[in-house]
Amino acid sequence: MKTRWFFVSAFLLLAASLPASIATAGQHVHSQAAPAGATSRIAPMKAHSGPLPALPPVPFTPSRPMAIVQQVYEFAARHPEVLQHVPCYCGCERIGHNGNHDCFVKTRKANGTVTEWDPHGIGCAICLDVGRDAMSLFNGGTSVQQIRAAIERKYASHFPSSTPTPRP
Repeated sequence: MKTRWFFVSAFLLLAASLPASIATAGQHVHSQAAPAGATSRIAPMKAHSGPLPALPPVPFTPSRPMAIVQQVYEFAARHPEVLQHVPCYCGCERIGHNGNHDCFVKTRKANGTVTEWDPHGIGCAICLDVGRDAMSLFNGGTSVQQIRAAIERKYASHFPSSTPTPRP
């Protein structure tokens, strides 16, 4: 067991030290401009730029391979404009989460810099799967509205509750 934690810790350290250009390879950027006359129900979050802090150590086995965990956490940090509008279906609204973004990012500065991760997402397969699905759709050019609709279609009928997530 100690050997496993050593390797998980070593991987997290290595992943955290990767340059941002390597870690974000394959992720494209969508225009964040809103259509004329559009209003937002919540204030847009700024994205994290630059190196990310290391993920927190956890006393449990991650629910998905660490490469996937790292990708989804990074996506949450760099694309809050997506995950703040995507609901989560694991029941985490009971711990105050408002959307899938909250499963990964606990706090960030006004400039978008992530200051603290939420370890909940590391151990929750539903959180990670919702985030990974949203990431894949976004990287395929899907709009935030379409991403939310696709996530709702896939998960809502299988789970009794979701976070009170504002619509884009």
